[in-house]
Amino acid sequence: MKRVVITGLGAVTPLGNDVETFWNGLKEGRSGIGMITRFDTTDFKVRIAGEVRDFDASACGDPKAVKRMELFSRYAVAAAHEALADAGIDMSKEDPYRVGVSIGSGIGSLEVAETGTKRLMEKGPSRVDPLLVPRMISNMAAGNVAIAFGLKGKNINVVTACASGTHSIGEAFRSIQHGEAEVMLGGGTEACVTPLCIAGFTQLTALTTEPDPDRASRPFDKDRHGFVLGEGAGVLVLEELEHARARGAHIYAELMGYGATCDAYHITSPAEDGSGAAMAMSYAIKDAGLEPEDIDYVNAHGTGTPLNDLFETRAIKRCFGDHAYRLKINSTKSMTGHLLGAAGGIEAVVLAKTVEEDFIHETRNLCESEEELDLDYCRGEGVHMTVNAGISNSLGFGGHNATIVIGKYRD
Repeated sequence: MKRVVITGLGAVTPLGNDVETFWNGLKEGRSGIGMITRFDTTDFKVRIAGEVRDFDASACGDPKAVKRMELFSRYAVAAAHEALADAGIDMSKEDPYRVGVSIGSGIGSLEVAETGTKRLMEKGPSRVDPLLVPRMISNMAAGNVAIAFGLKGKNINVVTACASGTHSIGEAFRSIQHGEAEVMLGGGTEACVTPLCIAGFTQLTALTTEPDPDRASRPFDKDRHGFVLGEGAGVLVLEELEHARARGAHIYAELMGYGATCDAYHITSPAEDGSGAAMAMSYAIKDAGLEPEDIDYVNAHGTGTPLNDLFETRAIKRCFGDHAYRLKINSTKSMTGHLLGAAGGIEAVVLAKTVEEDFIHETRNLCESEEELDLDYCRGEGVHMTVNAGISNSLGFGGHNATIVIGKYRD
């Protein structure tokens, strides 16, 4: 198997629209969650979200092309632009058929579906936007990234709800391992702060109704009662090791393993014993050629819902045994909210930066956990420690589980 390294990072998040701003926000323990500004929330029980603010679409290329993109595609293109620039990829020196894209989106554009439905009902079928379908479908993020940068290699979009980003990175990893590409952009994107999405998740009782944005996202806390919806994109440049060496690329870390399973249990709830997520972690660690004791850190799915945090804790204990009590665990969602299909993308960026800088950010708003949540969730402050290898978990509606392992690059 070919070795795969991370040479570029890009992010658009509620905490900032580039990796440096985002990472510094996490290190400082700041929240990117605020009042919803996209639409009138007067009649809504939930009025907060992790919105992307001050987004500049100029990085997405030609203004005419940008006009044809929905917001989730723009976020993906902007994050890919940063990641490619960070990696120093010069496409004039690359075989474009050996550079691919694997960027997932759990939903695509609900906004265009909402506006299209309204126009259909009010003005009739002949007034529906001719570009409604290509704007709406979730693979258009990966497609637009390829068009923007001339990437003609393998191009896929994994749709597994909240596990989409991590699955997409994992499949990009496999593509390089098996020689299908030398460079892959992997990640996730989402832009679902819309009336229908907020209303739907509220009716599902998945969202917190806490009115204070500063206290709303509370993963692993005994007073957690739902997640905060977020949006954005996270993209990594993954590269075959010898290709990266040949061009003298800066290497952040090595992507070492990938595991994926399904609970086959319930459409929204994870398996109560954590068995599916535990097996995804075990597969990823074995794939990396490591033992559970070699893992120092877990970037948890950690949504802040009562069941997810409990069942994921059980999964971690099931996978790691006694070593679970020596792990550092945190939830990036405590500061960004839950970015759905983009969550795994930005959390992989966090994992790469954690391994590179040996710093684990705190889980914000964690005051006290109930008895069974007795692991080290980085309460109160971040931790400076050597992180040789860590994992990132993503769990999606439908029972989808995905885990990646990132470790320090060593010759």
